[in-house]
Amino acid sequence: MLILIILVIILVIILLTSFRIVKQYERGVVFRLGKVTQRIKEPGLRFIIPLIDNMRKVSLRIITLPVDSQRIITKDNVSIDVSAVAYFQVKDPIKSIIAIENVTSATYQIAQTTVRNIIGKSQLDEVLSNTLKINEAIKLILDKTTVSWGIYVSAVELKDIQLPESMQNAMAAGAQAEREKRAKIIAAEGEAESAAKLAEAADVISKHPIALQLRNLQVLTEIASDKNSTIVFPAQFMDTVQSINNFMTKESS
Repeated sequence: MLILIILVIILVIILLTSFRIVKQYERGVVFRLGKVTQRIKEPGLRFIIPLIDNMRKVSLRIITLPVDSQRIITKDNVSIDVSAVAYFQVKDPIKSIIAIENVTSATYQIAQTTVRNIIGKSQLDEVLSNTLKINEAIKLILDKTTVSWGIYVSAVELKDIQLPESMQNAMAAGAQAEREKRAKIIAAEGEAESAAKLAEAADVISKHPIALQLRNLQVLTEIASDKNSTIVFPAQFMDTVQSINNFMTKESS
């Protein structure tokens, strides 16, 4: 009786270990006597043959892989620190287990090497201004390399670019000089436009001398609006007023 109970318990344990739960984002790869069966276990409750089958679960979710900062010398001999981040996911669960031992570690190493190679072949200005182009170049190389591992690299982004302090100061000085240049050009254009308008005003005054006297009256009116100034009318100004009166009388007649 005891032996029967023991056999029943062993049988129950074997039956319980014969079932595996595969989550929605996973796929199961079954090894039967050490050989991979081509049938992938889909999500749900799955049965495997006890003591014969061994199942490994593979996640199909996108993995975020930070690439640590590394010192890289650009094509124009500028030393910069660059870090990046790669996004990849398993597309072929069987290849990801059979073709390589640790797919995450291998992807990290190839990503780090590719970032160093691409940045090293680029000018500093290209790295700073054409980041999207460099990201795409890195992604294409990674995707081509990892396809045999059953991996798809969806994106690679340069996350941080650190320049030497001397280079930062030089770029800041260059940017300041460029801003000052634009400011001087704008000021010069303003002076040119102002001179043109003054020339037009001078032409008008030369044709109509009375316009200058009217302008003088306008200036006096503006001064008087402050109510804290004393205005002295010289004799010449009084003659000017008389000339204006004569002009207005002549025009109205």
